[in-house]
Amino acid sequence: MSTETSIRKTDAYVPEHTPRMNWAEHAPEVFKAMIRLDAAARQGLDPTLYALVKIRASQINHCALSLDMHTKDALAAGESVERIVQLSAWEESKHFYTAKELAAIELTEAITVLTEGFVPDEVYEKAAQHFEEAELAQLIAGITVINTWNRFGVSTRQVPGHYQPGRHK
Repeated sequence: MSTETSIRKTDAYVPEHTPRMNWAEHAPEVFKAMIRLDAAARQGLDPTLYALVKIRASQINHCALSLDMHTKDALAAGESVERIVQLSAWEESKHFYTAKELAAIELTEAITVLTEGFVPDEVYEKAAQHFEEAELAQLIAGITVINTWNRFGVSTRQVPGHYQPGRHK
């Protein structure tokens, strides 16, 4: 049996995937507030670094819609396919990223997963070495915002594949 055949026989694979609901339509004020929060959180952050953060959080959270959107945006902005692909294995591919990007990626994982119930001191301190306090505050806000978007996306099973960079700006 091929891999494709075995995947199609599982409940996880839905050939004609449809969202559970259009949450933005049913909670328009929340959606508008998220748009404003997203705009505020990205202020002062390097767009390349923030794209990596959004992609990494979305990988961890299994948010297909956000992965579709943020990888397309990153590619359109000139990010390399290689760096995007290697992001899921960043710990073994550190040479693709700057020390500052690595600190941001590690902080993203710590905030996204919170397996220990808090962000470990060593992760926070590493980020604090690479970011001024105001920029670090914005980074934490940005990580929090993408995690919130991811939770809306995965809980309502938003459909990836239709996003086009630049269309919503």
